[in-house]
Amino acid sequence: MKKEVGLWIDHREAIIVTVTDDGEDIKHLSSDSEKHLRYSGSSHSKTPEGLKEVTSEDARDRKFMKNINSYYDEVIALLHDADNIQIFGPGEAKGEFEKRVEHAGLKGHILAAESVDKMTDNQIAAKVRAHFSNKQQVS
Repeated sequence: MKKEVGLWIDHREAIIVTVTDDGEDIKHLSSDSEKHLRYSGSSHSKTPEGLKEVTSEDARDRKFMKNINSYYDEVIALLHDADNIQIFGPGEAKGEFEKRVEHAGLKGHILAAESVDKMTDNQIAAKVRAHFSNKQQVS
């Protein structure tokens, strides 16, 4: 049975639409990650206080990336048996996730990756259905 998956992803949530011959299924997965904050200004201060600030910012960045990578791995676990994968979403998450998928050995399953804004579940499901029905007509 052919299993095609569309994935809307950002740093906070993944919405996974699985399309099979039996129908479709929508799953939500939350990253439980705090918002990643970027700081402006000089982060390379020579004062001891400035060094402490840089160290704590680095620690926050490492913690954030550790959480995000665990989240990406959870999503990949849900995609491991997909024949084709469509990735879309806003911001950097889709690109980061695509690299993680490639590292997991699923690069050949990715058909498309594109930028889109926030979407409802129904909009995501419709986009996935349209994408894969177009692919089937071309094949």
